[in-house]
Order: sequence, then structure tokens, then C-alpha cells
Amino acid sequence: MSTGYGGGYGGGMGGGMGGGMGGGLGSGIGSGMGGGLHGVMGPPKPITAVTVNQSLLAPLNLEIDPNIQQVRAQEKEQIKILNNRFASLIDKVRFLEQQNKMLDTKWNLLQEQSGSGPGGVRSNIEPMFEAYIANLRRQLDGLNNEKIRLDLDLKNMQGLVEDFKNKYEDEINKRATVENDFVLLKKDVDGAYMNKVELEAKVQALQDEINSCELTELQNQVKDTSVILELDNSRNLDLNAIVAEVRAQYEDIANRSRAEAETWYMQKVNDIVSCKYDDDLKDTKSEISDLKRFINRLTAEIEALKGQRANLETAITEAEERGELAVKDAKARIADLEAALQKAKQDMALQVREYQELMNVKLALDIEIATYRKLLEGEESRYESNSPVTVERNPHGIFISSFINSTSATT
Repeated sequence: MSTGYGGGYGGGMGGGMGGGMGGGLGSGIGSGMGGGLHGVMGPPKPITAVTVNQSLLAPLNLEIDPNIQQVRAQEKEQIKILNNRFASLIDKVRFLEQQNKMLDTKWNLLQEQSGSGPGGVRSNIEPMFEAYIANLRRQLDGLNNEKIRLDLDLKNMQGLVEDFKNKYEDEINKRATVENDFVLLKKDVDGAYMNKVELEAKVQALQDEINSCELTELQNQVKDTSVILELDNSRNLDLNAIVAEVRAQYEDIANRSRAEAETWYMQKVNDIVSCKYDDDLKDTKSEISDLKRFINRLTAEIEALKGQRANLETAITEAEERGELAVKDAKARIADLEAALQKAKQDMALQVREYQELMNVKLALDIEIATYRKLLEGEESRYESNSPVTVERNPHGIFISSFINSTSATT
């Protein structure tokens, strides 16, 4: 009876409570913290790819100057690069949002773990987490506002580019139409000039013919006069004066005919050119002047648009730099948080070990108190039986007492 009671009490209380408390508490805390941290520190979700509609970036096939096509292709390539940069910035913002959610999950887990642990660890980690989360929220709000602003700027820029592209195409079409009209007018003017040359040649031929006719007629008159003079020698005629007078008359007639022909020709040419082409030429010159002014204004607007695009590229570059700095800061904060979390885990493990040691000491003291109580209660029976009592300490720090061969057992 005595031997069975002592061995069962000492071995059962020492081994069962010590091993159960140490193994259960250690495995529970280790598995809980390991599983929670593995869920929090898992790989982030993949970032969705941003697709670009290539049909919107295909250059238009227009029969115009290849230099203009090259400039337009370069502008479209630059817009494509800006779109890709903007898409990468959106991906970075999404990644930061995912990081923020992951840090919120970490924060909730650490709050749950710190709520069950000592108050000192929670009071040290909680302000740092709150400050870090507030900073991340401010950065996220700033990035969201900047994203909205960049979206609006991009939409406005795309609208302006589309408007200017349409205006540019309209002006190219108008320019082609005006050039065709100018070519037609030039052909008409060339035809009129050729008609003028032909008429001048005809006038010259007519003038030569008139001169030859006049000379022939004068020769005939002189010949007739000479015959008359031979028949009538009594008359004294001044042939030189008569020839000079007749020549003067015919020269006057030739000059008047020439003047009338030139006047008629100039009148016809002026009528043809003035009546038919003056208005068209004036309209064409006016349209060309308007087109030049519009092209100058369009060039100024394009330069202004290029300036806006340069400003937008600068803003995007600055946003990317700020995003990279924010990512670096976030990585540094995450490293600090991981270091703080590792330190908190070490402190918690140390406190758990101290708690286990205190529980072992408490358990040993309880067992020792119970043992001494049993010894005091059995003192009277031990005096009556005169049996020796041995008290030993096991390696686990637990007192074990055994009763040897009581007098009642021998009987």
C-alpha cells in the first residue's frame, strides 16, 4: 500500500505535469506563430498585365511627305512609351496596395499575438506599427491622387492629340486640293500665255504682210507714175515728195493697224486673264495666306503640346522616382518590422521559457509541500511502526518519497 502510493504520486505528477506543460505550450506557441507568419509572409499575388491596343498606334497611310510621316511615327512611339510608363506606374501602385494589405494582415496578427502575451511587447510594437501604417496610407492616398491626376492628364492629352491629328489631316487634304487647283490654274495661265505668243506671232506676220503689200503697192504706183511721166514730159513732177507722202500715209496706216492689233490683243488677253482668273487667283492667294496662318498657329499649338508632353514626362519620371523611393522605404520598414518581429519572437520565447521554469518550480514546490504534508500526516504511524523513510530529488527537481515495508504489510 505505502510503496505503490509513493511511487505513483511522485512519477505521475512529475513526469505528467512537467512534460505536458512544456510540450503542449511549446508546440502550441511554435505551431501558431509559424503558421501565422507563413500565411502572412507568403508570396504576393501576380500583377495583372496591361495590354495596349496596337491598332490605335498604327500610322495612317497617307500620300504626303515622308518626313511628316516619320515625325508622326516618332510622336506615336513617344506616346506609346508614355503609356507603358504609366501602366508600369499603375502596376507599382497595385503592388503597393497589396503590400499595404499584407502589412495590415501582419499588423492584425501581431495585435492578436500581442494581446495574449505580456503588455510590454505590445506597448513597444503598437506605436511603431500605427505610425508605419499611417505613413503607408498617406503614401497610398498620394499615389492614388497622382494616379487620378495622371489619368486626367493622359485623357486630355490624348484628346488634344486626336484633335490636332484630325486638324492636321484636314489641312493636308485642303493643301492637296489647293495644290491641284493651283496646278489647273497654272495650266490655264500657260495656255493663255501660249495663245498670247501665237497671237503675237500672227500680229508680226500680219504686220510683215501689210508692209510687203504696202511696198508692192508703192512700187506699182511708182511704176505707173514713171509711165505717165514718159508720156507727158511737159509736166514737172516731184516724185520724191510724192513717194515720201505715200510712204508717210502707208506708215501711218501700218502704225494704226499695229496699234489697233496690239490694243485688240491686249484687250483680249486682259479680258481672258482678268475676267476668268483674277477672282480665282485672289481666292487662291487668300486661301494660301489663310493656310499659312493656320499652319503657323497649328505649329505653335504643336510646340505648346510638346511642352506639355515634356512636362508630363517630367511629372511621370518624378512619380516613378517617388514610387521607387516609397518602395525602398517600404522595404526598409519591412526589414525593420521583420527585425522587430524576430526580436519580439525571441523575447516571447524567452518569456515562455521563464514561464515554464516558474511553472516547473511552482509544481516542484507544490509537490514538495504535498510530500511534507503526507510526511507530517504519517508521522504518527511511522513512530508506531518504526519504519525508515527515504526522501530523494529526481533530475527534474521533483521530490519523491517512498515508504518501505510498513509493519502492517509484514503482518
